[in-house]
Amino acid sequence: MKKLLFIILSLALFTSCERKISEYAADKGTANFSTYISIGNSLVAGYADGALYHDGQLYSCPNLIAGQLQLAGGGAFIQPMVTSNYGVAVYPGVQTKLVLGYTADCQGVVGLSPVRSVGDMEIFGNVGYAVNNFGIPGAKSFHLITPGYAQMNPYYTRFATSMTGAVVEEFGKVHPTFFTMQLGDNDVLAYALAGGSYDSITQPATFYYAMKIVLGSLLATGASGVMANIPDITSIPFFTTIPYNGLVLTRQTLADSVNYAMSLYQLPFHYVVGPNPFLVRDPASPHPYFKVRQMQPGEYVLMTVPQDSLKCKGMGIINVVTHAPYPIPDQFVLTTAEVAQIKFATDVFNNIIDTMAANHHVGLVDMNSKLKILNSQSGVVWDGIHLNAKFVTGGAFSLDGIHLTPRGNALSANYFIEAINQHFGSKIPYVDVTKYKGVVFP
Repeated sequence: MKKLLFIILSLALFTSCERKISEYAADKGTANFSTYISIGNSLVAGYADGALYHDGQLYSCPNLIAGQLQLAGGGAFIQPMVTSNYGVAVYPGVQTKLVLGYTADCQGVVGLSPVRSVGDMEIFGNVGYAVNNFGIPGAKSFHLITPGYAQMNPYYTRFATSMTGAVVEEFGKVHPTFFTMQLGDNDVLAYALAGGSYDSITQPATFYYAMKIVLGSLLATGASGVMANIPDITSIPFFTTIPYNGLVLTRQTLADSVNYAMSLYQLPFHYVVGPNPFLVRDPASPHPYFKVRQMQPGEYVLMTVPQDSLKCKGMGIINVVTHAPYPIPDQFVLTTAEVAQIKFATDVFNNIIDTMAANHHVGLVDMNSKLKILNSQSGVVWDGIHLNAKFVTGGAFSLDGIHLTPRGNALSANYFIEAINQHFGSKIPYVDVTKYKGVVFP
């Protein structure tokens, strides 16, 4: 009997360590959640798998937060919903969401990879009602203070009440009492996604001014809230999935033929059996004819690089037709200098965000540190679910390698709830991560 009692007590102690939603009654603390709004970009909008679609919005981070806030007096949380589960046709060229499917690559090898789904997208149009989710795909900080931004961004046009006003003018119309803000990622991310081409990093003075106006507009409504800082891009699988030395030569004769071809062009690059650095274009290369060099540790190949060109056409080494050096184009690579600019800007922007949060008594979500842990070897365990930043298998990131899965959004929502509870003395239960999916396999 004593042994049985010991086992029962042991089990009780063990299970008490498990966090359960029913462990405590929800309490709003010093906050007022009655009208909650969310401010940000595609990470806030529910964008996932390369598209804005219905289910992605249902599992958006702020929508999951709102569900928990409703346990402590929060009201309805309205989003500019997309009716299609394939995406919204906001402008020509936009494609349907990505799904995992079996396809044959250029070598005839069949495997699972992200492919565009087949289905009807929602035709662009204004939703016709007021919303609480001001997540705007593509928005940078200064876009929210730009008059007429609805004429520039079709995602925002869907729910803007004015075609000439600024986004910040919309906040007061909702009469918010509480907000979460995850803004600023695109001020550096857009440059990174373009491989340092076709875009630019926002100037720090512009970023500071814009964030000051946005935060000030929120606080002017009388609302309180929390804001998140910006994660390092090296925590995102879009940049980390393809290694800089992903050029794998499988036999010595192949390495010898590549070395011979390099010698014909007087290029001092040596290749071995196994992993080798990709060849990239570099205007600073000392070679008079081919401005190329090998990639270095700490540089990144973007997921948008044409995979079949890498596998079958010699991109990254030798063109299979001309037998000339075939570097990866600049827009698919982040060089050491570009990475340094991105890291510097991220640090500057995060210092601005952290300081503003402290000065204005706004809660802070250190998303930068959180995603570094997610990207670590051990990853994150929440509610017994192991998550990391690996593409497809990690469970946190969707198939575009940038935005989160429902499970990843549940984790992100819990980081916000953690900050809310700490800052406002509230007791908002965490989202049950086990109820949400990662990448769906066929």
